[in-house]
Amino acid sequence: MISAAGNAVVDLGDVPFGRGAYLLFRSALRRLAPGERVEVRGRDPALAVELRAYCRAAGAEVEWCSGWPGVVARVRGCAATPAATRAGRANPLSPDAIADQPPASWGLAPRGALVDAGVPAFSFPLAEKDVVWSDDAPRLYAQAASAQWDPATAIPWHAPLDHPDDVEDAVVQIMTYLVENETAALMVPARFVAGIHPHFREVMQLLAIQVADEARHVEVFTRRGLLRREALGLSTAGGQRSLQTLLEEPDFAQATFLLSVLGEGTFLALLRFLHEHAPDQVTATAVRLAAQDEARHVAFGLGHLQRQVNRDAHLRARLARAVERRHEVLRHTAGLNQEVHDALVLLAAGSWEPARLATGHDRVTALAAAMDDGRKHRLARLGFTPGEAASLSELHTRNFM
Repeated sequence: MISAAGNAVVDLGDVPFGRGAYLLFRSALRRLAPGERVEVRGRDPALAVELRAYCRAAGAEVEWCSGWPGVVARVRGCAATPAATRAGRANPLSPDAIADQPPASWGLAPRGALVDAGVPAFSFPLAEKDVVWSDDAPRLYAQAASAQWDPATAIPWHAPLDHPDDVEDAVVQIMTYLVENETAALMVPARFVAGIHPHFREVMQLLAIQVADEARHVEVFTRRGLLRREALGLSTAGGQRSLQTLLEEPDFAQATFLLSVLGEGTFLALLRFLHEHAPDQVTATAVRLAAQDEARHVAFGLGHLQRQVNRDAHLRARLARAVERRHEVLRHTAGLNQEVHDALVLLAAGSWEPARLATGHDRVTALAAAMDDGRKHRLARLGFTPGEAASLSELHTRNFM
């Protein structure tokens, strides 16, 4: 409705301002062009007081009028009211949707939301696109969300375990080793995920699912280890020291490199080896499903770092130094748990027959060579020369992760 003075009119009737009538007024106020007014009418006795307080808070000017049985006011919006800002585009596939350095004042606002003025500045240590982003993150997150599996139903826990006791003992030792390594792989991304600016939501969500993946692996490998035994196997000082160096790495890129590109990449070869030589269906299914998850973790790490090395000429040197520092810290440790090595040999052999043990030993030796080849391939994808890749792969911890 338009008044005689040419202003838009909002007639609130008898409805109290605080019981919903303010929504009509606010909607009209937001539609005002610069210099325009809206006329407000209403018969609620408290309207004058409540309208005055609302306009003062909104920075709007009020002119009180008379001549109508009730309250009449002409309200003009204040041009000085701080404007909200748009937190980028919601769709990550849109051009320039992901800001290079999203402001701290965007805070927890979803990407694409209108952010009110006066939002407090949040502190997110990982707030630069070149430090966090991977162009594959949206695709990998969608894949990860659809590929979740339930340990209770995905693994045939009641399948028979009819192999010899010595082989079962080997499985238990290997499961113990897998559990402690997967625990470290859980804790490393968990340390960083809370520091990522929410603008990079797909990376934040992908790392959160990675944490959930590792938690599931810990559950599954623990349960498998205890299927026929009351206790797990040996956890060594050397193995724990190797994993401690991962937990203590403070830099996101270097931690991703050491864990995902080198450690989990190497672990993929181990899980595939275990699947090939698993003595029972429970073990085979558990390691196969875990390998599917780990392949996704490695893909994110590679994609993330490939993007970074293309933008930072010094990053490869930093990554190489991280490997060298870790090697120096671990050079006096024992490396792979001997019990784990021997368990792998027995698993690959299938029995204590000397000729079979020799074959098992050869298969574990071939596994180590395959791990080395895989590391060199991934290092080459990050731009390291063949010589650099060979040297860095050689320095990788003998504990695999």
